[in-house]
Parts: sequence; C-alpha cells; structure tokens
Amino acid sequence: MAWALKLPLADEVIESGLVQDFDASLSGIGQELGAGAYSMSDVLALPIFKQEESSLPPDNENKILPFQYVLCAATSPAVKLHDETLTYLNQGQSYEIRMLDNRKLGELPEINGKLVKSIFRVVFHDRRLQYTEHQQLEGWRWNRPGDRILDIDIPMSVGIIDPRANPTQLNTVEFLWDPAKRTSVFIQVHCISTEFTMRKHGGEKGVPFRVQIDTFKENENGEYTEHLHSASCQIKVFKPKGADRKQKTDREKMEKRTPHEKEKYQPSYETTILTECSPWPEITYVNNSPSPGFNSSHSSFSLGEGNGSPNHQPEPPPPVTDNLLPTTTPQEAQQWLHRNRFSTFTRLFTNFSGADLLKLTRDDVIQICGPADGIRLFNALKGRMVRPRLTIYVCQESLQLREQQQQQQKHEDGDSNVYHAIYLEELTAVELTEKIAQLFSISPRQISQIYKQGPTGIHVLISDEMIQNFQEEACFILDTMKAETNDSYHIILK
Repeated sequence: MAWALKLPLADEVIESGLVQDFDASLSGIGQELGAGAYSMSDVLALPIFKQEESSLPPDNENKILPFQYVLCAATSPAVKLHDETLTYLNQGQSYEIRMLDNRKLGELPEINGKLVKSIFRVVFHDRRLQYTEHQQLEGWRWNRPGDRILDIDIPMSVGIIDPRANPTQLNTVEFLWDPAKRTSVFIQVHCISTEFTMRKHGGEKGVPFRVQIDTFKENENGEYTEHLHSASCQIKVFKPKGADRKQKTDREKMEKRTPHEKEKYQPSYETTILTECSPWPEITYVNNSPSPGFNSSHSSFSLGEGNGSPNHQPEPPPPVTDNLLPTTTPQEAQQWLHRNRFSTFTRLFTNFSGADLLKLTRDDVIQICGPADGIRLFNALKGRMVRPRLTIYVCQESLQLREQQQQQQKHEDGDSNVYHAIYLEELTAVELTEKIAQLFSISPRQISQIYKQGPTGIHVLISDEMIQNFQEEACFILDTMKAETNDSYHIILK
C-alpha cells in the first residue's frame, strides 16, 4: 500500500512542472510580440506563408530572361492591378519595338557573334477567336484584297537583317538580328479591333489582339528552329488617331475617380514591356480550295469514258456536293462536312445534325465561318449549283431519221427526239470535244474535227470564237463521218 500512496505525489510533481513550462512559453510569446520587437517580414518568412511560393516552378525563381522586348507605346491607365497591361495602337502607324540583349555574362555563349531569328505575330487574345483564326484571317483577306495585317517599316528599323513577309501569312513577319548590336524594329498593324466583332451596329467594343515575338537560334543544320525566348503583350488597334483619343478618355475617367478607387488600378507606363509566354505553335493549314477571288491554276476538264476503251480511262471528277437531309445524324453531318471541304469547321459543328445545319441562316453561317467559307457553306447547305456559262442540246442523227419515218405520229409535246444537255464552262473547242466524246463513250483522241453545218450545207470548222457566239440552249443534230485516219471521226453539228 505504501507504493500506491506515492503515485498521486509523483503526478502532482509532474503536473507542477508542466504548468511552469507552459507559463514560461507564454511569457516568451509575450516578449516576442512586445512593442518594438514585432516584424511583418519575420512573420511572412514563416513556413506557412512560404507554401504558396514553393508551388511555383523552380525555374521562375530569380530567373533573368535572355531577351527583353519593349514596345514604345503607353499602356492604358484603366487596367486593374494584377491584370495584364493593355496598349492602344493606331492603324497603320509605325511603332518601335526595341530588341534588348538581357543575358548575364557567360549565358548562351553559343549565340555569341551569331544571328538569331525573331518571328512577329499579331494574333487573337480571345480563345474563342483563336479556334477560328484561320477562317477569320481568310475572311479579312477577302474583304481587304492585297493588304496585310502586319508589316515592317523597313526604312525606320535598325539592325534587322533579311526581313521577310510570307504572302500567305498576313499576320506574320520575321527577320534576323545580332543580339550584340542595337536592334529596333518598327511595325505597322493594318487591321482594327472592330473588324472582328461578331455584330457591327456601331459603338461595339473591339476585340483585343496580342503582339507575340518568338526568337530562335540556329541548329546544327543552320536552320533557326531551336527556341530561345517568347514574349507577348495585349493591344487594341483603332482607326488613325483613335488610340490617342481612347488613351485620353481613359486618363480623364481615372482623374474623376477617388484616391481610394485609383489604388485599384495600375499607373500608365510610357512603354510596354512584353511578358514571357509560351512559344506560338506552328500550325500548317491545309487549304483545299483556292482563296476567294484567286484561281490557282487553269484546270482542264477531265472526263471518263463510260464503257469505252480500257486503254484510256481517267477517273471521273468527284461530285461537287451532295445534299444534306434534315434526317442526317450528327455523325453523318461530320462526314458531309469532310466530303465538301469544310473539315476546319467540324469541331464547331460537332453536335449539329442535318436539321440543325439547315436551320442556319446566311448571316449565321457567315458569322461563324467568316465571309468566304460562310457563303460557300451556305450555298452547299442549300444545294446551290454553279450555273454553266453555256448550255446546248444535242441528239444523234439516227434519231432524226427515225422521226422522219414517223412524221405521221405527231404528239402534242412537239419534237419526240431525245436530246442530251452539254454544259460548257470554258467555251473552247477542246472542251466541246471532250464533252461529245463523253457522250459517245469514246476517247477525245478519236474525234478528229468538229464542224458546224452552214448555209448551203457547207461544213465550217468549229473554233473557240464560234462556240462563244452560240445561242443559249441551242439545239443540234450530231452526224458522224469516218475520218481518213483509223478509228477517228468527224462530228458535224446540224
């Protein structure tokens, strides 16, 4: 029993020690938080406040970018803190972008004494427009033939070498430059932000663009494909002097705000520093159709021979379009878009059935696809075919003879002959030869000459000029004569 009575005493001693330690710890906290000993920086240095910083990639800690690009245009004062800067530009005005070498000593020694290549782009800031960028640019090309979205003012630029502008990439320019030398490039943006708004009723806000610069160094093969640095900034483009008026309006609005409200906005800087970003993806657009208003090549009409000679059987051309029915499923509608060269819009119309597509108005399609492809898609949806330049009707001589033998059997319908329609686009003798050869299921090489029966039964050789003077929907009887050459014929139009 004696040992059992000592347990409470031992517990009391332990408890007393714990109370003293706790009091000492409390007094220590009081001293640390006493007047004059409190430091906010010490508190922020605690591990709990460093968790957010530790989540950042280690590459961003104390990282110095190899290059810096500075656009010599003021930023807008009407941008809130922590938002990206916004810079207003005038359409067609030259703006300087300074290309600065920001490398530390010994960094990237492989480019010392060598040139690098920078690619400038004006692209859409809104993700919605990025998905349809190719269609938007093609529509702009259609509305502004011969113009470019982005140009370099070469006389004002300094230090650029071999500047280039690809005619098919209206929003891209590129050049070489030496980082060790002073380099300034002057750019001109010729499109305005309101040209790409969905509805144009006046007073609408323009869409923002991005100026992006991607810089590359040479690889072992001398090609500039190894990425070094990319940076971009947000801009809006106005008609001449419109950017100055917009900047003034923003400044006046900020002056009317209270000091407390002004603290929520960033100040206006005289220049715009492009911030680091991911390199622009290189996307190759495959355009199966020539650009609007431009015919890439003169295509000759190719015809199959039906059941003719196996020695000459060219493949017949694919149909221009097929009809889309209201009962078409979304999967079948996707196939229809591919067949009719609208592959770039399949993603936009993923869940559209045939009925959904057919309900779209002309304005709807143009807003979604742009003017060029929008009109083409609308015509395809409505099944509109291109009217041929000339239509003539022909039948064979044997049918005429059969009609003469049956003159006593007259019908109210008039002529009982069976005629075939021939549609001509090029209005040439070669095209007529090919169409008649297709009608007879023979090779065009088997037709030696084509004549038209003139006054007093003379035979007049068919020429391009004669075909161009044919009357629309003229009717002809075809007669054939064996030519002197084996397996060839003369065709006479009566």
